[in-house]
Amino acid sequence: MSYALNVNGETHPVDVDGDIPLLWVLRDVIRLTGTKFGCGIAMCGACTVHLDGQAVRSCVTPVKDAASSAITTIEAVGETEAGARIQRAWLAEEVVQCGYCQSGQIMSATALLAINPAPTDEDIDAVMAGNICRCGTYPRIRAAIKRAAGLTLTEEGR
Repeated sequence: MSYALNVNGETHPVDVDGDIPLLWVLRDVIRLTGTKFGCGIAMCGACTVHLDGQAVRSCVTPVKDAASSAITTIEAVGETEAGARIQRAWLAEEVVQCGYCQSGQIMSATALLAINPAPTDEDIDAVMAGNICRCGTYPRIRAAIKRAAGLTLTEEGR
């Protein structure tokens, strides 16, 4: 089946089976390899992308379900205000250790800030709970999200 995918603001014609996961179309057909394969069952978050601004797991999203949406990957998330703030904060807080999960972490964090510009610790935990970091950089991830939101621990009364 042929689809015209809107990925990062560009149209990409692809001829693939409609049930193939979006992850593999992004990586193997369009050649955008920033989105990572982690588990294949939507449990780790490494494959997170945005469909119309919503964070989704591309490893279980059939391409046919994404074909009518604006797809944003890690390669272009920095072009959004929230994405640019998250990326700057990620560097400032030195979040990355091995880096494998970070594209998914950044995509989830960006989606959070886009809908909630002043998240609490509980908000952050709820949204980021589906993203696994095997290196355990969770405190730095939270600090980066707070930095991107312009919050400090004292502003929240903690």
